[in-house]
Amino acid sequence: MALKILMSFLLNWKLLLMMIFLISRIGGSGLDMRSKARTLSGPVSDSRKLPKWNYDGSSTGQAPGDDSEVILYPQAVFKDPFRRGNNILVMCDAYTPGGGPIPTNKRFNAAKIFSHPDVAAEVPWYGIEQEYTLLRKDVNWPLGWPVGGFPGPQGPYYCGVGADKAFGRDIVDAHYKACLYAGINISGINGEVMPGQWEFQVGPAVGISAGDEIWVARYILERITEIAGVVVSFDPKPIPGDWNGAGAHTNYSTKSMREDGGIDVIKKAIEKLGLRHKEHISAYGEGNERRLTGHHETADINTFSWGVANRGASVRVGRDTEKDGKGYFEDRRPASNMDPYVVTSMIAETTILWKP
Repeated sequence: MALKILMSFLLNWKLLLMMIFLISRIGGSGLDMRSKARTLSGPVSDSRKLPKWNYDGSSTGQAPGDDSEVILYPQAVFKDPFRRGNNILVMCDAYTPGGGPIPTNKRFNAAKIFSHPDVAAEVPWYGIEQEYTLLRKDVNWPLGWPVGGFPGPQGPYYCGVGADKAFGRDIVDAHYKACLYAGINISGINGEVMPGQWEFQVGPAVGISAGDEIWVARYILERITEIAGVVVSFDPKPIPGDWNGAGAHTNYSTKSMREDGGIDVIKKAIEKLGLRHKEHISAYGEGNERRLTGHHETADINTFSWGVANRGASVRVGRDTEKDGKGYFEDRRPASNMDPYVVTSMIAETTILWKP
């Protein structure tokens, strides 16, 4: 009875907890998200009405110990699927006390690109396919795999059903529901080619919101796997050998691409991406050379290519886009550990702003 009373109190309390989490290469890895909680006096749904806050940057590798204060600027608000009620998750980026973005704040530059009048006029849409691998915490080996051994060859696992094919579905479904509750525009999930590997899709999302939503969805996934006692890996090639890697395929379109005759705009944009292939690859995630080998549904990292319905190309154009003469294309190069602020803004900058 006492436990029921306590749970009722926890689910119905009036104070608001604001969960703030930090990104932008915290600790230097680019993925080790951090969070802290704060109590406010009442409900807030507008990030502009939230107070700035600070944290110890010397403990995250972002500031020296003798000048360690880093300032948090609230940027985007989501419902908290863990505390529920009026509680919220807040996406923040980080600044020096003087007001300048710290070097690892990738959102700042992305916001400048997306606020450019030429980019804003094109209303860029993104759909990001985030792949990840679930690992057993005690042995750091994929969920469902024999300890120290391997399952049967790839083939039956992609979108598979059954205890011998789908490992971790309870975690994946919990994440799906939590993202929907939070207000993230999560559009689907599926089991991936390598057993123990899964994917969720976010989008279509406009401009910088795509980066915000992917980071918050990753955070929620980390929290759920924490509860489950499982580790989530965004390594682009967690298991070497004849196993698929993990990517973050980025689907993209602009207003001009979505209108009649958009296929010509798409082809010009792809041509620009090819001219800046090396620059994009260098910004598309760490360890991507282990994934982009020309095998396992990837293009070779050193060669740019595109094709219709070709999953072995750098950029894929869908059959519907070709048939309709307008639509979107998919950049298949980004690794699963890419920074979505960097990738989305770089695609917009190259295809809209850059003049070869």
